[in-house]
Amino acid sequence: MNPSKRKKKEKMFHIVKREVLPWQKSWGIRATAIILALIVCAVVTMIFTGDNPIQVYSTVWRGAFGTARKSWVTLQNLAILLLISLALTPAFKMRFWNIGGEGQVLIGGLAAATCMIKLDGVLPNAVVILLMIVTSLLAGAVWGIIPAFFKAKWNTNETLSTLMMNYIATQLVAYFIVLWEVPKGSGKIGIINQNTNTGWLPDVFGSKYLLSILVAVVVTVFMYLYLKYSKQGYEIAVVGESDATAKYVGIKVEQVIIRTVALSGALCGLVGLLLVGGINHTITTTITGGQGFTAVMVSWMAKFNPIAMIFTSFLIVFMNRGAGEISTTFGLNQSYSDILMGIILFFLIGCEFFITYKISYSKKKKEEE
Repeated sequence: MNPSKRKKKEKMFHIVKREVLPWQKSWGIRATAIILALIVCAVVTMIFTGDNPIQVYSTVWRGAFGTARKSWVTLQNLAILLLISLALTPAFKMRFWNIGGEGQVLIGGLAAATCMIKLDGVLPNAVVILLMIVTSLLAGAVWGIIPAFFKAKWNTNETLSTLMMNYIATQLVAYFIVLWEVPKGSGKIGIINQNTNTGWLPDVFGSKYLLSILVAVVVTVFMYLYLKYSKQGYEIAVVGESDATAKYVGIKVEQVIIRTVALSGALCGLVGLLLVGGINHTITTTITGGQGFTAVMVSWMAKFNPIAMIFTSFLIVFMNRGAGEISTTFGLNQSYSDILMGIILFFLIGCEFFITYKISYSKKKKEEE
């Protein structure tokens, strides 16, 4: 047989990585994803509940911002979630997977509670507050340094070690709650120093909500400048890209790991101080409300950008705050709000694919003999 050539045209598509999109386009994609998510949520609402989705959405808004008090609580919750997210971000950017934010917040709160209980009537209130700040920051930093040290020296799995530190912190708090419980057998401490207010962080401009919000603003600006413009931020970025490259250019990787995770832990300890000394005036094993784990998602969704974290934190807090109002108005339980939140997060996480990659179509000629 005589060989013959056949030309065959095949239409193919390829998934290729984009160049970095301008921020306008990337946020435009995210905004489109949110709109599509809300449309899907509306359809799900009509199908499974028969309720008017517009009324459901307006109820969510009322739950978050329906009154002045609700607005302040929403902003306060936003500040706490944002602070934990910011605290975890330096470690994440360094590719140190710190899942221990929950425990670091708890141990910082425990340090603050210890100062409040043991130093009431012993030292002046200003000195007690100063010691609370110092011990909370140190406790959180130590709780971060422990797994960071083992990671730096022996390359242990930081995900597992930081996660296990959460359980240790929870059990420590549980132990001291039993030790300090009032009345005995109640299983709780109650409001600490309710009569003397020793260790209670001061109101700012007469508002009990404003302190944590202002702290979140300051830490957001600090973290943005620290990661983007400081020498330490540069070292974090290089270590995150490649340990070998970092060592080649003279960066002491072990020191960077320990220093960075200590910073993350200290900022988490600061959140514990705000929760115990400024918001709740008590401590429980659930005082963080799982926000240490939620913050992991916030930081990732924002791609470790402190400014973007404001918006991702707001979305999650907004939906969570609106959940109670939905339950009251429509008789829908918390699970329905979780469904809506899941749909929105699915679209938000999914849209990151289209920000990072694009589908490229091409025609390829292939010759076969």
